Amino acid sequence: MNLESTYLGLPLRSPLVASPSPATGRLDSLVELEAAGVGAVVLPSLFEEEVEAEAITFLERMEAGSGVFGEATDYFPDVDLDHLGLERHILLVEEAATRLSVPVIASVNGRSAGGWVRYARDLVAAGARAIELNMYDVAVDAEASGADVERAYLDLVSAVRAAVDVPVAVKLSPYFSSFAHYAPQVVEAGADGLVLFNRFYQPDLDLETLDVTPRLELSRPGELRLPLRWIAILRPRLPDTSLALTSGVASGADIAKGLLAGADVVMTASEVLRQGPGRAAAMLEELVQWMSSHDYESVDQLRGSVAQHAAENPGAYERAQYQRVLSSWRR
Repeated sequence: MNLESTYLGLPLRSPLVASPSPATGRLDSLVELEAAGVGAVVLPSLFEEEVEAEAITFLERMEAGSGVFGEATDYFPDVDLDHLGLERHILLVEEAATRLSVPVIASVNGRSAGGWVRYARDLVAAGARAIELNMYDVAVDAEASGADVERAYLDLVSAVRAAVDVPVAVKLSPYFSSFAHYAPQVVEAGADGLVLFNRFYQPDLDLETLDVTPRLELSRPGELRLPLRWIAILRPRLPDTSLALTSGVASGADIAKGLLAGADVVMTASEVLRQGPGRAAAMLEELVQWMSSHDYESVDQLRGSVAQHAAENPGAYERAQYQRVLSSWRR
């Protein structure tokens, strides 16, 4: 069975990619993921505000007391800065790129144009084979229109594309008023690939402390359907663009669905966090068994065969199935 695929122009041994998570943030688990058969790994996102906050906190603690006792500066300890912000991400890229044979993709999330470009360059210099722009942002400025937000994203993509010489993928959210219109604009701005979709993690309220608290819920297979629909719709519209499906991928059957819809690769994080890096090998074995039972010999053979332009009922990806879905409920 030929599981080889291509993503962002990079040849991959399999279509399963480990997406950003704590499992891709440690070298030991990255090695396990490679051994399990993934085609590439995407390292955890470098968040600009996190880098800045860590640097400020570190400097404040180092300088505490220096203005009170002049001798204090003589007692500053020699410290290892590799665990801080940007240095931590660069070190992980360097180690992963040296140790792994599969492509290492770095992820960036900034809040300023300069931050996006600077960190992307640094990560490429450290050995990243591609950059994933993690467009994770909540538009809360009441003065900014939808068009303003969309234009700002396009400008960021163009700036990063001009700054690096490796492929650039853009991880988008589904919250655009006309996604079919906007996705091609992202490609025109310089994206070599699109990752669908980003999951916005919502804050929760602690009823005891009345604090706003982070609470992570791993994705479930039902979440696969949204990116599945849009991969199928965009595949004929963007034939030369790499498409990656993410969210809700928990089995070999989910990988098969993504490929059938037209994805070049299918990404997973939650399933690896639940069951460990070795789960990737089982998922690929499930994919092989499904392909064998349905007479597919390669990933290329099945990719896009149920995309919208190739589906027996193209309207099923739009509104045609809405009534059927509602009436499909059985107690």
